[in-house]
Amino acid sequence: MLRGIYTGASGMIAQQARLDVVANNLANVDKTGFKKDLAIFKAFPDMLIRRLNDNGLGITPAGSYDTMPYVGKLGTGVEVNEVYTDFDQGSLQRTENNFDLALDGRGFLTVKTERGERYTRNGSFTINQDGILMTHNGYPVMGENGIIRVQHNNFIVNERGEILVNGAIDPNGVVGMADNDWSQPVVLDRLKLVDFEKIRELKKEGDSLWKETEFSGPPIPPGDVKVVQGFLEKSNVNMVREMVDMIEVQRSYEANQKTVQTHDTELGRLINEVAR
Repeated sequence: MLRGIYTGASGMIAQQARLDVVANNLANVDKTGFKKDLAIFKAFPDMLIRRLNDNGLGITPAGSYDTMPYVGKLGTGVEVNEVYTDFDQGSLQRTENNFDLALDGRGFLTVKTERGERYTRNGSFTINQDGILMTHNGYPVMGENGIIRVQHNNFIVNERGEILVNGAIDPNGVVGMADNDWSQPVVLDRLKLVDFEKIRELKKEGDSLWKETEFSGPPIPPGDVKVVQGFLEKSNVNMVREMVDMIEVQRSYEANQKTVQTHDTELGRLINEVAR
């Protein structure tokens, strides 16, 4: 009787964890570069039920080759195994803003924070008063040669992530020429694009930032990834799918709750009526 209560309670706890994941996905449905999470569950070890006679010895029916006369398995509940991030590509949305960059393929942009380098798919950038390309949270965007300084919005980022400007470079930054003079473009720097051998082991830090871990391995050069200027990558959250999952979670939670209530009622009857 108590086993049924424990099993139902474990189901309620698991569905609560799943609801938290679904709610977080819905809250970030409009977050640029957001990757949805999935709650993965695993069952507790099943118990084998075996036929026993009065003296505790197993009974093997005549003519049976079954040396262990199992009746079947008894489930003992479920628990959350991990929260898995789905890194599927989100759709690209045109913005016509030169400071907006999207990645088409597997890889990350690198930004510099007070905690060290972090990685993101959110390419919604801006420029500060010092001409530094930054995220809207104030983190500088990193190039292969360090922090990127453009000073003007007359720059182009090609598919390889190279930042081209229409001017000469002096020690203080970029001296722009005429906005329409691209006869001799200069490669200012190249975006620091990275990938990881075990991408699923990256750790989320919020604000669309990711941190490498000992299990993900160090950053490595990305494979087939393209940089698209004037576009942003939308989140890969499907709102309709998440709403359906939320309804399913609610129904599953209610079913487990009903199981606990039923077992509790029967246990009360056993103690108060049958035992008496």
